[in-house]
Amino acid sequence: MGRLKQVAPRLASLRPRLGIVAANRDGERRQRNWWRRWYGTATWQALRWSCLVRDLFTCQNCGKVEADTSKLHGDHIIAHRGDRDLFFDPGNVQTLCEHCHNAIKQREESNAWR
Repeated sequence: MGRLKQVAPRLASLRPRLGIVAANRDGERRQRNWWRRWYGTATWQALRWSCLVRDLFTCQNCGKVEADTSKLHGDHIIAHRGDRDLFFDPGNVQTLCEHCHNAIKQREESNAWR
């Protein structure tokens, strides 16, 4: 049993190093996606809502009408890639249901990068 007690201090010494690496990766990710905070602004929320009303709460891909607005997404037709004008352009935002946004649209965008 003495050997098991010796292993614990050695494993504990690895945690801070792994934490620093994870923190650095999070910092890099935040730097790459700095524009994500725009989704929390009142301007985006107003734009999303006006898009939902304009499209009559109907998915522009499959035609599904959804009463629960939390299941509808304001989707950018042309990926903005951090371009503020394109991000907040009302003509570049469409209503998509959760399935079309998370499955179909994401698949299309990932194929476009190949």
